Order: sequence, then C-alpha cells, then structure tokens
Amino acid sequence: MSEKMRLVIGISGASGAVYGIRLLEMLREFKVETHLIITAWGRCVLEQETDMKFEKVRSLADYVYDNTDLSAGPSSGSFKLDAMVVIPCSMKTVASISSGITSSLLTRVADVTLKEGRRLIIVPRETPLSAVHLKNLNDLSRFGVTILPAMPGFYNKPKSLGDLVDHVVGKVLDQLGLKHTLYEPWKPSNE
Repeated sequence: MSEKMRLVIGISGASGAVYGIRLLEMLREFKVETHLIITAWGRCVLEQETDMKFEKVRSLADYVYDNTDLSAGPSSGSFKLDAMVVIPCSMKTVASISSGITSSLLTRVADVTLKEGRRLIIVPRETPLSAVHLKNLNDLSRFGVTILPAMPGFYNKPKSLGDLVDHVVGKVLDQLGLKHTLYEPWKPSNE
C-alpha cells in the first residue's frame, strides 16, 4: 500500500450522517487520504439531520465522487486502498453489498474491496432489525466485513451528543489502527 493511509468513506441514506462527518474530520487530523462517496439519500439525510451544507462536507475529503460514476478510480481493483468505511450504512446498502449488487459507485467499491481482500467496515444504522437485516449482516460478517453498529458505550459517562458520536467514531478508528483520544477505554473496577 501507499505510505499514507488511503480510505474510501461512504455515506449512505441511513440516519446518522453525523458519524460520517465526524470520521472525515478525524481522518483529516490524521492526514489520511480520503475518497468520499455520498449517495443521493445520504446527502438528503445529511441536510435534514445536520446544519452542515453538502459543500462543507465535501471539503473534508481529499477526493469526492458522484455515486453514479461507475468509472471512477476506486471502482477498479488496481486503485489501491487500505480500507473502506460505510458510515452510516443503510439496510439497502447492506443488502446490495451482501448480494453483490454493484449498481452504484458505493456498492461497486465495496464489492471491489471484498474481492481484493481489503478491509471493509460498515456502521449500520437501523432499529429494530428484521430477520432479513440480520441475515444480510450475518452474510457480510461471514465474508470478512467488520460490522460496527452505531451503539455508543456509556461507561465514559457521556455528557453530550458529541461524546456519543465520538465513541462510535473512536471504535472505527480503533479498527483502522489509528490511536486517538475520542474516548477512554473501559477499565475494570479492580484497576
């Protein structure tokens, strides 16, 4: 791989766009090269749930691709990446990745990530989960995908929504091997 970590960040149409935004902010601090794909519904949710304009979110990434452009660089296995994170990940996106449906750039890049044996992390955002959702998530797990649900911990006694978001984003950074201070690791009471 390249000297500098190179990641694709996908933001799909699930609630929780703030997780993707915060991850992009943190990766910028780590000087990670980021390639952003936002679905049409991801953009819609982003503008409904946050005060950030799409252009501001775009500016957090090094490269931004149109989700309909299946000829974009990351759609090829020869485009070297260290990992891909889909945060948040809608159940439609989960189903498409699980089934190998590559009708969008985001799902095509996920498919390429899997076929090339690279790290794929998804942060699903849905509740409750149906049997279909669980089957698709289980299939992805069997394919080697890291399933990291947006389930913040409370052992740090969060004081704000930002603390809860940071906990989930910190867990993603942990999976990428990036040391951070977004949350304190849990310590047993006997320490």
